[in-house]
Amino acid sequence: MLKKRKFYQIVYKDIRLDHGYRIDLLIENTIVIELKTVEAFTDVHFAQILTYLKLGNYPLGLLINFDSKILKNNIKRFINTL
Repeated sequence: MLKKRKFYQIVYKDIRLDHGYRIDLLIENTIVIELKTVEAFTDVHFAQILTYLKLGNYPLGLLINFDSKILKNNIKRFINTL
């Protein structure tokens, strides 16, 4: 089953923040997919998807950048090792 926009609240030392994390796509509660349209990936993009994998304890993530002529060159796979 495909779920769009999975929300996670941020809770730190019993303080809940209204702005949480939003996963773009979650497939079968297993694969996190983050969609971007940027010139190049940055460390922030990598940290974002790794955070989603750890928060939800998901095993696999894909970071996809649509700002390219050849899409297959702009797909990064991440594996949750926890």
